Amino acid sequence: MNGDSKGRRKRYPAAFRERNGEKDMGELNPMYKRENLRLLRRALRLTQKEFIDRFLSDEEGRPTMSIATLSNLEAKDGPRMNDVIISVSEQLGIDSMHFSMPSEEFAEKIHILLPDDVSPEALGKLQSKKGSINQLLNRLTMYFAEQMFDKSLKKGDKIESDRVLATKLGVGRSAVREALKVLDVLGMIDIRPGQGTYISGNEANFFVIPLSWSLFMNGNQTESILEVRDLLEVKAAYLAADCVDDRALNRLYDVSHKIHQAYVEQNYKKFLDADLEFHSSIAECSGNTVIYSMLQTISNLMRHVSETGMIDGRQLQEIYEEHQKIYGLILAKDGEGAAEAMEEHMKRSKAVIITDKIT
Repeated sequence: MNGDSKGRRKRYPAAFRERNGEKDMGELNPMYKRENLRLLRRALRLTQKEFIDRFLSDEEGRPTMSIATLSNLEAKDGPRMNDVIISVSEQLGIDSMHFSMPSEEFAEKIHILLPDDVSPEALGKLQSKKGSINQLLNRLTMYFAEQMFDKSLKKGDKIESDRVLATKLGVGRSAVREALKVLDVLGMIDIRPGQGTYISGNEANFFVIPLSWSLFMNGNQTESILEVRDLLEVKAAYLAADCVDDRALNRLYDVSHKIHQAYVEQNYKKFLDADLEFHSSIAECSGNTVIYSMLQTISNLMRHVSETGMIDGRQLQEIYEEHQKIYGLILAKDGEGAAEAMEEHMKRSKAVIITDKIT
């Protein structure tokens, strides 16, 4: 640590928060959800009744929503908006986060992810098609990753043509082109019209994005996501105790100070915002860029799990004290102690998230 920080050695830990994306998205841009829901329905060329019959009916074919309710959602939003988005996203195999994007971006992604044929028969085959795309995406990702491991390919390099890739993988060129478009949208590669296709400048994407894509494609896997997150958080805390990066440690200090100020003021919003930064800072202090990138991705995924993302006064104090312990152990360079404290903390936070989801 730099010498000029000695006068402010008292540091305060951050609080943990799994912020709910469905509510957060609604708070940030509620207009986009209703506009994009209507945009999707029209892209599918379905009337409101047909849309309900296709996506919002029970196992016996009975509608679970009236036309009037759907009309109100498209016009004014409403409390059932998130339920509709989740249901439609799961059936179409698309990411529910897209509904919170500006409409132009949403339309572009829907054009890529939906088939050209949006007839009921084609939509009925969509899930199997998505499964095939997912398999090809995984194969392409592993193909590129293996070349990056043996140094024959690095970030910024131009990759082989779709014709060559199709021959090597034993699939059609159209399937490869479709998969490459998805990888481009996900940020793993960069398709430059007239120039070719290049590896993304962020190598960590080849470890992180396949996780995101798999979870999006395979539906709700809350507990699996939490298990991965817990392992990474614990390991990050362990490694952070050995951090010698002054910049990362200073950031951890600054974020901890924000947490303390928010706690004293009982400012829940500032407290929770700084909490996300705190966990990110610990991951940064781990010195492992893959752990850092994966935790960032999982944090985004978990925004779509909890229903509230809120805490009360008692929880605020408990969270503050837990992080104070974790932070103190990191400063003391007690990796095992920090890891144990983080493990206990994550167990409790997982219980809170699962409870929020059930209720």
